[in-house]
Amino acid sequence: MVTLHHFSDPLWLTEMGGWENEAAPQYFEKYVRKTVEALREYVSLWCTINEPNVYVTSGFILGDFPPGKKDLQTGLKVAVNMLRGHAAAYRAIHTLQPQARVGLALHFRLFQGARSWLPLDGLAASLQSRFFNEIIPSALERGILPWPVSTRIPEVKGTQDYVGINYYTKEMVAFDLKKAGTMFGRGFYRKDAELSETGFIANEPEGMFEIIKWCRRFNLPIIITENGVEGADDTFRRRYLIQHIHQTWRAVNFNWPVKGYFHWTLVDNFEWERGWTQPFGLWDWIAKPRCGASVPARIFTLKSAARTV
Repeated sequence: MVTLHHFSDPLWLTEMGGWENEAAPQYFEKYVRKTVEALREYVSLWCTINEPNVYVTSGFILGDFPPGKKDLQTGLKVAVNMLRGHAAAYRAIHTLQPQARVGLALHFRLFQGARSWLPLDGLAASLQSRFFNEIIPSALERGILPWPVSTRIPEVKGTQDYVGINYYTKEMVAFDLKKAGTMFGRGFYRKDAELSETGFIANEPEGMFEIIKWCRRFNLPIIITENGVEGADDTFRRRYLIQHIHQTWRAVNFNWPVKGYFHWTLVDNFEWERGWTQPFGLWDWIAKPRCGASVPARIFTLKSAARTV
């Protein structure tokens, strides 16, 4: 699978306003055509855009990613333009390669009310899930971005050949009047949850099964496009992977249409606002070189492997 956009934008596009620019979808389509023409001999499985919900939420609403804006209206505009770019890319790929399978990857994060006896916790969790998990798939299914106001994008309807799932964890949500920016929900992990070494990910493997079950509603093949955990000590990671792959296997045994699994990631990478602090790679460098540093002779070990189904 080749992913055509994974958060990074060229500087010239950024200087033009990035995905806020109404011309961004057309520029993206041109880039996609060039890329597909170059690679179609080798690949027929494409992901147009990785995690547009994270790109929009972190870059334009919460301000954690570049460009660091905190404006819901701007975030909505970027979401619409990204969806239009995806739709243009989808049609361009199928023109160049009719047999291709094309979709995008959504980050699905489960949200659960922290206190079952308090309806406000459940409401906050539901609002967070609706905004983060559901509006992009809904737009792809119906051609309407449903929230915060209904925005018609008819060219987007039906532009996915599979549902791409990036799943890592589940979090609890408690109602909090001070958290207006996150739908009045304060997120945290269960007290007894098993956490990665930085506390970034909680091991909640049942969530994988729940997300796959939810995605059956689209009547499309399902591909796990990302799943994994950071950690220098692979004791926790091995357990996390086995349990999540087991939940995927459970779904397959219900005859649910899971067609592939991709681990995140083969080698360690720059984890955006967290930099080099989190080793996600299966291929572990004993001493990780940095830019400009010479690479000493080392022993490399591939600790486990992932494959498509």
